[in-house]
Amino acid sequence: MPTSYRAANRGDQTGHKTVSQSTNTNLSTADAKVGDILGQKGNAIYSIRPQDTIGHAVEVLRDKRIGAVVVTDANGALVGILSERDIVRKLADTPGRTLPHKVEEVMTKDVQTISPEETLVSALQMMTKGRFRHVPVTDASGLIGMITIGDVVNHRLTALELEALQLKQLIVG
Repeated sequence: MPTSYRAANRGDQTGHKTVSQSTNTNLSTADAKVGDILGQKGNAIYSIRPQDTIGHAVEVLRDKRIGAVVVTDANGALVGILSERDIVRKLADTPGRTLPHKVEEVMTKDVQTISPEETLVSALQMMTKGRFRHVPVTDASGLIGMITIGDVVNHRLTALELEALQLKQLIVG
């Protein structure tokens, strides 16, 4: 019969801890950084220009299978972001006449960005509070990538799967 969980006592072996009790696993989630995601998924950035049409933007979103695209000027500086939600709102306002509009008329101009050193927890808080799913990542040199709320959730699920595997290995063997 398996024993139930019992909290550690002073007399227990001090060097023996389960994975779920280790400092590394308990702090690794809090320490995970935006840069960790960019390191895994890469920093490919798809961009369009403010003068492009919504029709062109829709093609980029479809062809790249993405939900948002950054809008940059001729020098590559971030000037906006265009998401599927922005396009749907414009479709509701101008049914049948949306595709010829310019990106600059529809894009979100006040773009919130995040640095690669920020924690994933702060990224989730930012996206949840702002009610958006895509965040451009910038550093002193400018735009270096984009993360999505799906990237953050996937990163955490992978960490949980690894932790479950480690726990199983401790129990079994």
